[in-house]
Amino acid sequence: MEKQVRLGILYSALSYIIWGILPIYWKWMDGVPAWEILAHRIVWSFIFMIFIVFITGNWNVFIKESKTLMKDRKKLFSITLASVLISLNWLTFIWAVNSNHVLQASLGYYINPLISILLGMIVLKEKSTWRQNISFILAGIGVLYLTISFGVIPWVSLILAITFAFYGLLKKTVQLSSMFGLTIETLLVTPFALIFLAFLPEHSFQISNGFSTTNLLLIGAGVATAVPLLLFGSGTKNIPLSMVGFLQYIAPTLMLISGVFLYNEAFTLSHFIAFLFIWSALIIYMGATYKRPMRQRHV
Repeated sequence: MEKQVRLGILYSALSYIIWGILPIYWKWMDGVPAWEILAHRIVWSFIFMIFIVFITGNWNVFIKESKTLMKDRKKLFSITLASVLISLNWLTFIWAVNSNHVLQASLGYYINPLISILLGMIVLKEKSTWRQNISFILAGIGVLYLTISFGVIPWVSLILAITFAFYGLLKKTVQLSSMFGLTIETLLVTPFALIFLAFLPEHSFQISNGFSTTNLLLIGAGVATAVPLLLFGSGTKNIPLSMVGFLQYIAPTLMLISGVFLYNEAFTLSHFIAFLFIWSALIIYMGATYKRPMRQRHV
């Protein structure tokens, strides 16, 4: 059991580390339009996932689950909407990175868990503690302060946080494995991605260029998308949810570091104050998360 927990922590941590350094990967393609990167990311993710399903011997199970899903209109609608939301999330993230808004992307993924908890309370009727309520208020103050300071709503942060939170909520209702879920999600949007690429006037991906850097990076976008999701799906099965909650802040922290130190994005006093509110909210929330199991063990 201890070995499973250690592996769970390792796989989960690796998934968040990869997500945290993905801005570096997208920066390597800053000459390619975000829409084109997104289309290739969808198509190559689908191809890679079909390959994974096949070599792991899950093809028949995948076909069976897909047929069952197609017969359930409610689940089919949920997974289709999830596909749209994750595509919007990917597009926003790629655009943010290549438009020098890595800090806004980082802020979005700091806010995301709090929005997920809020959705859980509103939609799933999950109960909240007073500490959690305080954390929501502090996070809201942080975002509001940033908005007032710059006179602009941090829409990149909010889109990333909201789309991923609703994506997680929809995935919870469908209850597919990470492998099958990602395969079906990319399957649903791949036709649109192919149509977009077919009518694109100029292509960054050129078959005549063979294994050029740009070609390899666009193909690799599928691997960069699928691998952390598969690691995450495997890792979270063997560790407590509270541990997952702690590890997930690896990604936005790495984004914050890369934005400031690698890409020289301005980290102003306003950013510091806003992030201070967000970090305080997260510390209070995590404290409430860990304290509850402690009390339960002593009852």
